[in-house]
Amino acid sequence: MSDQPSTDHRIEHDALGEVAVPVDALWRAQTQRAVENFPISGRSVDLNLVRAVVAIKRAAASANERLGVIPPEVAVSVRTAADEVLGGLHDDHFPVDVFQTGSGTSTNMNVNEVLSSLASRRGEVPVHPNDHVNASQSSNDVIPTAIRIAALGAIHAELLPGLEHLGSSLRRAEQRFATVVKSGRTHLMDAVPITLGQQFGGYARAVELGCERIRATLGRLGELPLGGTAVGTGLNAPDGFATATIALLGDALDLDLREAVDHFEAQGGQDVLAEVSGACRVVAISLNKLATDLRWMASGPSTGLREIRLPDLQPGSSIMPGKVNPVLPEAVHQVVAQVVGNDAAVAFGASAGTFELNVMLPVMARNLLESIALLGSSSRLLADRCVDGIEADEEVCRRYAESSPSLVTALVPLVGYEAAAAAAHRAVAEHRTVREVVLDEGLATSAQLDEALDVLAMTRGGLLS
Repeated sequence: MSDQPSTDHRIEHDALGEVAVPVDALWRAQTQRAVENFPISGRSVDLNLVRAVVAIKRAAASANERLGVIPPEVAVSVRTAADEVLGGLHDDHFPVDVFQTGSGTSTNMNVNEVLSSLASRRGEVPVHPNDHVNASQSSNDVIPTAIRIAALGAIHAELLPGLEHLGSSLRRAEQRFATVVKSGRTHLMDAVPITLGQQFGGYARAVELGCERIRATLGRLGELPLGGTAVGTGLNAPDGFATATIALLGDALDLDLREAVDHFEAQGGQDVLAEVSGACRVVAISLNKLATDLRWMASGPSTGLREIRLPDLQPGSSIMPGKVNPVLPEAVHQVVAQVVGNDAAVAFGASAGTFELNVMLPVMARNLLESIALLGSSSRLLADRCVDGIEADEEVCRRYAESSPSLVTALVPLVGYEAAAAAAHRAVAEHRTVREVVLDEGLATSAQLDEALDVLAMTRGGLLS
């Protein structure tokens, strides 16, 4: 067998020696080593994270030019190359697997090498991946910075708009169903009346609080480790580099960014990623409650609660003709399961920091960014394809409300707790209404019961007049 490389490869070099790289690849030796070392999941790093790294390189080139670290012509070439990548022209040149070196060095070098290749092709002078593109930086401050700005961008572009859209949909349902009275349920057992609108108002408030929880993390998420270089001391980064680069990043990305108060905390620990992921988990829990209740209320159409009708989206069975299932709430349940699992991975990863570095950065990025994307898109779909099209069966809802033995609660001020309890037990045993039993026992007049057992009035609280 010949020792000569195939004609579809070229030879690149790094500190460990020669590497055969696909001839058309923009990456170089270190990326190729990562491709060969980590054939693990077949899933490459999220492009949002890649683009965040590219945005850092673009801003760093300008800051380094101002500080005299790299020549102006090199800075121009790097910025031009970065613009191409940010425009989506070279997405297939970032092949490194999610599961890689824990600092994300492989992804940092992948970006350095691609930008170096593009800049060298288009510029008048060679551009080096380490000496120029990575100047004043380390993977150890670039990657955690990139995770933060990628998460911030996705929260503003996807998660918060999606949740706000769902919250608005739920508020409209609250108004739509304001007078639809139904039986409340506690322990899955009959309780005093509530309106369907009150239920949806509760769901809306939960989503709105979720937005508040997410927003509460953004200031800390915007504190960037950039400028700390290898261990937080800033070795090889000139004074003013972090301030200038972060200001340029904030302007370019329209994000509120600032240099970390303490670089050792920002690089050695990743508590803020766990905090944001935890807020996403709470949002997921709220969505799970909503999806669960929608499925219960829509159960049927003959043997379930059938209080509401969800939009028919697709046939529900390959064997039972005519069956339609609550597919969007079910999809939301699955999103919730994934987000809760992602949060466990992020929490575990954040706990794995040792001394001046956390070596779980890529997997934390993968899970956090996926949670943000899933919650944003599923919230919007749940609003548009489910909540907005919900119809109430007002007759069924009212019948349940008026037949609940818990209506005797409203009679306690009139007849006392013991008598009310006895009437409730008798109503259940004899399959009669509370009204019938109370009249039969002479505990109240018909006029008193008309007032006390007004199920819509019960939803407004208060005592009998």
